[in-house]
Amino acid sequence: MRQGPLRVSAALVAATILTASTARAQNAQATDSANDPVRELVGRLTLEKYKATIKGLTQFGDRRQGTERNRKAVDWIEAQLKSYGCTNTERIHYEYHTVPRAGRGAPRPAGTVLATSGKAPAQGGGVERGVRVQTGVNTDSLRQPDPRIRELDREPATDGPREEVYCTKVGTTHPDEMYIIGGHMDGHGWNEAANDDGSGTALVMELARVFSSPDVKTDRSIRFILWNNEETGLNGAHAYVDQRKDLQGIENPKGSGKYPEPKWLGMIQHDMMMWDHGMPNPDGTLPKEQRPEADVNIEFAGASKFADAANKLAWFFETSNEKYATDYPAHVGQHMTNTDSDPFKDLVPAISLRENERGAQIGAGWDPNWHQPTDVFSTYSDKDFRLGLNAAQTTLSAIAQLTGATLTKR
Repeated sequence: MRQGPLRVSAALVAATILTASTARAQNAQATDSANDPVRELVGRLTLEKYKATIKGLTQFGDRRQGTERNRKAVDWIEAQLKSYGCTNTERIHYEYHTVPRAGRGAPRPAGTVLATSGKAPAQGGGVERGVRVQTGVNTDSLRQPDPRIRELDREPATDGPREEVYCTKVGTTHPDEMYIIGGHMDGHGWNEAANDDGSGTALVMELARVFSSPDVKTDRSIRFILWNNEETGLNGAHAYVDQRKDLQGIENPKGSGKYPEPKWLGMIQHDMMMWDHGMPNPDGTLPKEQRPEADVNIEFAGASKFADAANKLAWFFETSNEKYATDYPAHVGQHMTNTDSDPFKDLVPAISLRENERGAQIGAGWDPNWHQPTDVFSTYSDKDFRLGLNAAQTTLSAIAQLTGATLTKR
């Protein structure tokens, strides 16, 4: 008899994390770091490969949903995943139709934030003291000085069918359980969407590359997904949840040992990974260099149904960052909002990794390139790209432990 949607308990996630932590501690006592498979996997992430993947995404401009450049980017992402060995690629299909713009006083569509000078962000909780600047979405093509990018981004979005691609690393002993690793591939603002969210998309793709190596085995499954329609209100993530949540843990065909939708153990989102230059100066400008105290922000939703388990998951990631990240530390906060992990937060422990706190910092103008013409590859220095790489190191090391990753001799 078919049961209702499976929902992983906080106790199960906590037990999984505790088991992974204990196993890693015991392994550390038994072997030196040179024989640590997690450290070896982290070492397969390189700055140049991460940058090259972001650069590859920028060939499609801002990849705005509902355009030919978006569809070409989806095809390119799928081809890249297959080239890494993650060949079981699939697509989510759904329809998107523009939501009428809210009038004055009407509720704002999901996924929107308005921050104005001297006021706290409209959503997200958490108040960061200091100067605030206006944020928004650039819609003026003439503010983009590069004619090549203007031409790339010229086609406007139209309503209709949408697709987003994913692939899965199938677990060897628990193929019916998985962690979901996501980033959104669409952008807007007359730019290349290099940071928002080429940086998160490239991170997910780089993890897919490392975990898809034939010498890497995991006990549990890992799904790598590149969301579409994030900028219009998390529509791609909502479509995935609506279509897949009731399929969790169901063997199909029965007796095959195959699980098209393994039970969700956790969802980890990556959205804007590279810019942590500090709060705006009194004149609204920002420092040109990455600040020395830059960090990877790991957020969970403190008011979600899985807040306790998500909190434990976030701190597990922070601990993994301490051990395996090379340059930047991690900071845990409880104000996750306005990103593709939101549709999951009441169904499974969900966290997001970012360059800054979403509500209190990004929404308050800490990233001057957000939805602006300056979000192009050439804006960012190696210090910026390295912050994104450290986020990749953080997620890879945590997920490697949680899924029981091992290396076999080639």
